Amino acid sequence: MTATPLLARIAIPLAAALSLAAQTPAPGLKAALAEPNLEKRSKLALDNAEIAYQTLRGAYEKGDSAQVAASAKEIQESVNLASASLRDTGKDPRRSPKYFKRAEIETRDLLRRMEDFQQQMNFEDRPVLDPVKADIQQVHDQILLGLMEGKRK
Repeated sequence: MTATPLLARIAIPLAAALSLAAQTPAPGLKAALAEPNLEKRSKLALDNAEIAYQTLRGAYEKGDSAQVAASAKEIQESVNLASASLRDTGKDPRRSPKYFKRAEIETRDLLRRMEDFQQQMNFEDRPVLDPVKADIQQVHDQILLGLMEGKRK
């Protein structure tokens, strides 16, 4: 048996499994997506973002750049899920601020921690977190605007 067919027999299923894994949501996001209450779903998604942040820090300290990128993507997906869940409730953030304010505070803290961690990272590795930080900032600003804007006319 030659090395090429053996390599092909291993590489093709491995590539298929990796592409399937890239399309499926993270385990924490699956639990959040299963939650029917949209407000609680946003809280679960933000909790998952915190766990993914801890994973990101640990992976960076170990030098695992693939896990860093995966964790950064999971943070971004979690924050976007939280934002979409709150938006889908159809509630006015000024009249029902509980979950909106919690999301605003948690995204602000997550953004601050991401900025601090990015400053601790090696200069060449820092751009990995730029799109994630920009997305978190956008979500934070939308939530804050919803909480702070005046009466609708």
